[in-house]
Amino acid sequence: MSKLLEDINYPRDVQTLTNKELYKLSDEIREFLIDKVSKTGGHLSSNLGVVELTLSLYKTFNFEKDKIVWDVGHQTYVHKILTGRKDKFDTLRKYNGLCGFPKISESKYDTFGVGHSSTSISAALGIARARDIKHEDYNVIAVIGDGALTGGMALEALNDVGFNKTNMIIVLNDNQMSISKNVGGLSNHLNKLRLDHSYNKLKEDINSTLSNSNAGKTVVQYLHRVKDSLKHLLVPSMLFESMGIKYIGPIDGHNIELMNEVFSKAQEINGPVIIHTVTHKGKGYEFAEKNPNKFHGVSPFDLESGESYISSKKTYSKVFGDTMLELAEKNSDIVAITAAMPDGTGLKEFAQKYSNRFFDVGIAEEHATTLAAGMASAGLRPVFAVYSTFLQRAFDQVIHDVCIQNLPVVFAIDRAGIVGDDGETHQGVFDLSYLCAVPNMVVLAPKHLEELPIMLKWALKQNGPVAIRYPRGSDCCEELTAVKEIKYGKWEKIINGEKVAIIAVGKMVQHAMIARKELIKKGINPTIIGATFVKPIDTEMLKELVDEGYSIVTIEDNVINGGFGSYVLMELNRLNFKSKFKCLGFDDNFVPHGDVNLLYKDAGLDAEAIEKCVINILG
Repeated sequence: MSKLLEDINYPRDVQTLTNKELYKLSDEIREFLIDKVSKTGGHLSSNLGVVELTLSLYKTFNFEKDKIVWDVGHQTYVHKILTGRKDKFDTLRKYNGLCGFPKISESKYDTFGVGHSSTSISAALGIARARDIKHEDYNVIAVIGDGALTGGMALEALNDVGFNKTNMIIVLNDNQMSISKNVGGLSNHLNKLRLDHSYNKLKEDINSTLSNSNAGKTVVQYLHRVKDSLKHLLVPSMLFESMGIKYIGPIDGHNIELMNEVFSKAQEINGPVIIHTVTHKGKGYEFAEKNPNKFHGVSPFDLESGESYISSKKTYSKVFGDTMLELAEKNSDIVAITAAMPDGTGLKEFAQKYSNRFFDVGIAEEHATTLAAGMASAGLRPVFAVYSTFLQRAFDQVIHDVCIQNLPVVFAIDRAGIVGDDGETHQGVFDLSYLCAVPNMVVLAPKHLEELPIMLKWALKQNGPVAIRYPRGSDCCEELTAVKEIKYGKWEKIINGEKVAIIAVGKMVQHAMIARKELIKKGINPTIIGATFVKPIDTEMLKELVDEGYSIVTIEDNVINGGFGSYVLMELNRLNFKSKFKCLGFDDNFVPHGDVNLLYKDAGLDAEAIEKCVINILG
């Protein structure tokens, strides 16, 4: 017998299925996902948890006209399967292949491109308001996880939608909260009453009739007070109800029949409604159920054991975490802050050993930054560990709350530069541009693993803000030794050559060293300089290069606009530089998803491209 999944190509194919067939399809989709993601890598546990939820949405709504906005977007693999893209899953997150997140250029069913958290309600609200202004008729649904509600942007959007009573549906996918049977049972009972058409009509008729007299108005007000008091006691919904959003739930996010009924009835409600579904992250794959964090974003793995095929080299994140443990033991003022990323940033062990000095603030980078500023102002030594692309959200706080006051906050910026498979929304190629533009900020970049501890120790002794940016994963060139001493604003001349100097930032030093091997074979001996400090730049070393008539090549895994090379060029102009100059970095485009090495090659930042650049600059 042919599988149901083979006949599913578009949303309309789901609407013809019975509930029994939908459950069978959910099993087939889980089998499909586990098989494909084990080969390509990707976000597994979050997608396994939303299979029935997604199928129910597609059964109930008509997405040829209705619009759905997914928060973060790492749980949209099922959505992609149901919208004509299941045959492309062998290319998932590969160069020129299927994106791991919704992308409006990829499919008309991807209503809004996402990749960062807490944005779906705002975007969906914008779409709903456009619909109303244009007098159009369709449903707008935002799907958001319980973790994303910790983001301030989601709460701002809830405040807006509740106050203005815009018609839209918010599906809260709760895969962490534990809800007791008693509370769930009472809540479901009340929700059945509230969803019932005759109940809602009766309530409207009573309110209308009683409100015609003063005595009646008093009765209505009394009934409202009694109703709200009961809700406070029985229903965990008052946050939403108080904001003006009708609450339904919690309901089982794996019960297709129940979700179909609730989604159908929700369309009849006038005004915003939030449907609270409870799902099991990693459902259907034992290893993902037991360890959903490990399988949130996973490399290719063995199906039988659940173990990754990629060798476990020491990473920058691991070195950072180990160094924090070492330093915190000696200095009780050191505290660590993360925005829902204790594992990803290497702080898991720190959190266990120093629980009173570890603060996971949830998906709230803005709060984390100002929290760190407050701690620093009161004498602590805060270290905020954050991915480069996520720190972008706190740019205002970096300026106003940290740098204007020149507070000693250390930003440990992980995943700087190219991260690869997650694509445009996660490539950390802007941090040098936005951080170096801020007065009082000092920016360092280790050229290899062993330099990160030295920089972190130095940074924690400074009296102002310091950012240390480092790449994802490990090193690609082992022939380097750590700088022995950090001197403020000083670079490291790694190899003394002639005619041309390559000044490289962080991991790009490794690429320059690999390129140098080939250049030596061609009789070219470049000077290799590690830009230990990206800001301030080493003006004395630059002056030496200018005086000695060197041509200069700068290399950074950052956009060229406003980056390291721009600052070097400004200084060279001041020094009346007369030789040739070339700045290598990412052009004024967003970097797509794909293998890191392919992306470096595509951008002209691999060793071969550096070699050609040096040859060209020497004529």
